[in-house]
Amino acid sequence: MVTGATGAQGGSVARHLLAQGRFQVRALTRQPDSEAAARLRSSGAEVVGGSMADASSLRAAMEGCQGVFGVTNFWEAFEKEYELGKNLMDAVSACGIAHFVFSSLPHAYAMSGGELKVPHFDIKAKLADYGVKLRLAMTQVQVAFYYENFLSYFPPRQQQDGSYGFGFPQGETNLAGVSVADVGGVVASVFADRERFLDRTVGIVGEDMPAAEYARALSKVLHRTVVYQHIPREVFAGFGFPGADDLANMFDFNRRFILSRQADMEESRRLFPGMQRFASWAEANRKAIEGVL
Repeated sequence: MVTGATGAQGGSVARHLLAQGRFQVRALTRQPDSEAAARLRSSGAEVVGGSMADASSLRAAMEGCQGVFGVTNFWEAFEKEYELGKNLMDAVSACGIAHFVFSSLPHAYAMSGGELKVPHFDIKAKLADYGVKLRLAMTQVQVAFYYENFLSYFPPRQQQDGSYGFGFPQGETNLAGVSVADVGGVVASVFADRERFLDRTVGIVGEDMPAAEYARALSKVLHRTVVYQHIPREVFAGFGFPGADDLANMFDFNRRFILSRQADMEESRRLFPGMQRFASWAEANRKAIEGVL
C-alpha cells in the first residue's frame, strides 16, 4: 500500500511500483474520485479511500498487504503530523506489515545540539524513532531538496541589473537535490530487496553540489544569467512568511551539519539508473521554469 498516492512522493512511488510490475499496488488517498486517482486506476492500481486521521481506515486499507510506503506532510498538518504518523505506524504494527518504507528526515534539533529547530525534519525523525520503538520491519528513506522547488518556492526572480537570482542560507556547502519524479525509482528497488534494506536508512539524492552550481546550470539552460545569493539565517527567518523560521534553520542545518551526500547520490544512481542530474532535469523542464520567472 502506498500512502499519499495522489501526492508528490506517494505518487512517484506508486507510478514506479506499477511500472516495475513486481507488486500489486494499492493506493491510499483521501480523494478516491479525483483525476489523479483515476489515472492510478487506469495504470493498474487498486485505489482505496482513507485518511491518517482515521486509524480504522488505515487498518482496513492495509488488510492483506505485505508492504507499505508511508509519507507524512508537515506543511499540511503542521504539529499534528506526529499524531497522523503515529496512527500510520500503529496500523503498520497492528497489521503485521512485512516491510514498511518510511519517508523520514534527520533530527536537526538533536544533531545541532539543541540549537536549530526544524519541525518538518524533527517530527519525521521522532516518528522514525517511534517506528524503531515499535520494532517495525522498517527502512527509512531520506529525500533531498526537490528540484521542483525551483518551480514553486524558490523560482529565480529578475533583479535590477536584468539578471535572475534566488537565495537562502545554504552558503557554499553542497545542497543535495532530487526530482520528486525519481523518488519512486529508488523506493521500488528498496521494496524489491527487502532483506538488504531492513533497518537501513537510504538517502535519495540525484545531485550534490553548491547552490551556485544550480544557478550556473539554470543559466546555461535558460540562456539568461542566474545567480545564487547566500542569505544569512537571521535575515531569511525575518521574511515573515509561514515557515520562514523552519526553512531558515533547515538551510543553516544543511550548511553546517550535512556537508556531503555523495555516498547517498552514488547509491541512489545504482538503485535507479534513470536518476536525473539537475542539468538534464532543468533542460527537460525549461518551459516550466521560464513560466515562473
